[in-house]
Amino acid sequence: MGDIRRRGAVVLGLTGLIAPLTLVLGTAPAQAASCTTAAGPYQKQVEKFLGRPVDGKQSTTDCKAIRAFQTKHGITPNIGYAGPVTWGVMDLMNKQKAVGNKPNKAGKCPTNKGRIACVNLTLQISWIQDGSKLVYGPVPVRTGRNGYETRTGLKKIYWRNIDHVSTIYNVPMPYSQFFDGGQAFHSVGLSMWNPPGSHGCVNMTTTTAKKYWSLLKNGDDVFVYGRKPGT
Repeated sequence: MGDIRRRGAVVLGLTGLIAPLTLVLGTAPAQAASCTTAAGPYQKQVEKFLGRPVDGKQSTTDCKAIRAFQTKHGITPNIGYAGPVTWGVMDLMNKQKAVGNKPNKAGKCPTNKGRIACVNLTLQISWIQDGSKLVYGPVPVRTGRNGYETRTGLKKIYWRNIDHVSTIYNVPMPYSQFFDGGQAFHSVGLSMWNPPGSHGCVNMTTTTAKKYWSLLKNGDDVFVYGRKPGT
């Protein structure tokens, strides 16, 4: 993300994509050239998630499956170790799936604002609702990492730029919709579960960002709440 140059005015802000989940609760073994033979502290949980035999023992096939998951979502080191970051991502995926089509079941996102984009930092999901009617989502998103947290509260989309490029990070931010300084919804070419997260922006897949672009406009409300795991 980056600063916004608009009619001579410059709005600076840090943005970015939970992972959803960078749970830095421990460290995995040092990077190795091949799959690790060591069973991790979350071996059984990871085996169950991946549909592997749940025995708590690391096999060559277990390691390959874990490593493929880590590589897909940008988890490093990708040596097949069932550590806290890998399990944290999987656990979050399970919690996101459990939400189903009732992301606002707890009533945290306002239903008296008309159309509004909601962001649950705790579950790393977002959706659009109109009153109590679900319009789109929920979808996984990638919000601010530790030190660059996506700010909470009620906000409004105030500027949109479909081809924005960050002048701070010199990276493209397609379908940018800014709602708090330099923090915006925008698409990225990364997994939504890629650690450690964004520089404050709410990162989305291209499909989701395009849908948000078509459903939202300047002046629409955005509500961000919760706290991203690991921040």
